[in-house]
Amino acid sequence: MIGYALKAGKLVQVADPLRHLDRLIWIDLYRSERDEISRLESLLGLNIPTRDEMEEIEVSSRLYEENDAWFLTVTLPARAGQGEAEMAPISFVLSDCILITVRTTEPRAFATFPRRAEKADLDLDSASSVLLALLEAIVDRLADLLEHVSREIDATSESIFSRAEVRASGKSSFQDVLKQLGRQGDLLSDLRESLMTISRAGGYLELIWPHVEADAREPRERLRTLSRDVQSISEHASFMTQKVTFLLDATLGLINIEQNATIKIFSVLAVIFMPPTMIASIYGMNFQHMPELSWPFGYPLAITVMLVAAVLPYWVFKRKGWL
Repeated sequence: MIGYALKAGKLVQVADPLRHLDRLIWIDLYRSERDEISRLESLLGLNIPTRDEMEEIEVSSRLYEENDAWFLTVTLPARAGQGEAEMAPISFVLSDCILITVRTTEPRAFATFPRRAEKADLDLDSASSVLLALLEAIVDRLADLLEHVSREIDATSESIFSRAEVRASGKSSFQDVLKQLGRQGDLLSDLRESLMTISRAGGYLELIWPHVEADAREPRERLRTLSRDVQSISEHASFMTQKVTFLLDATLGLINIEQNATIKIFSVLAVIFMPPTMIASIYGMNFQHMPELSWPFGYPLAITVMLVAAVLPYWVFKRKGWL
């Protein structure tokens, strides 16, 4: 449990939050013990959602009002820049005097926002303003992740359509490309899920904000700006998802082309060696009456016919451009 108070418009971390509850503006419950959560519930008269309640997907279970407090649950990725992203729900509990966040993962915004709010004046004066600033930091982080995955997709696209790379590396590189596209597609899917939940939460906040603050004009304008940002990021994520699908189809097509080229080589070799094999099979029958067996030039003639039978199809295929 981490507690923050306001000092001259900036966040200041408070030691032993439960003893200084009247000073706090934000409590971050990160993997807090059940005893601490129970004490906080009794002091504030609130029911902090459990992990099972946070994972429910119904909108009514994620956005609701209870005991003069508003509950919002969104899904955010953690460790997205360090490999496979870990998706987990995060709940925001907003009352008149305090903001409570409940989480079990460490999204980057929850580490960067407090440090920034401790140094810069973000015009924080209430729990609702902290919530708005935190949501803006989360959306900025999602935009950064989308820019990162966009650069990765562009690099993957360049490697797919680079003829020299394809020719030099072979199918093993395509297997690596498929893994990269799968990872990028998963991350884009996670980002779109997060943006969808934030969009719902932003719409809910815009509706209830007149009940949160008397003067709701500026916060509602910030919420509209936040919604527009989320919408534009979502559209870009959808475009990148379509690009990943196109690159996946292109990669599978190139793999099929390489496989067909390999099969064509074996087919041509089979046609080239078929006539010599037939000639060798005829003279390997060992019948008693075969005139060429006792002829001095029989063996050189058979070798010559087999060579001609092998070279002639190769020359024809080469002339027609089949090789």
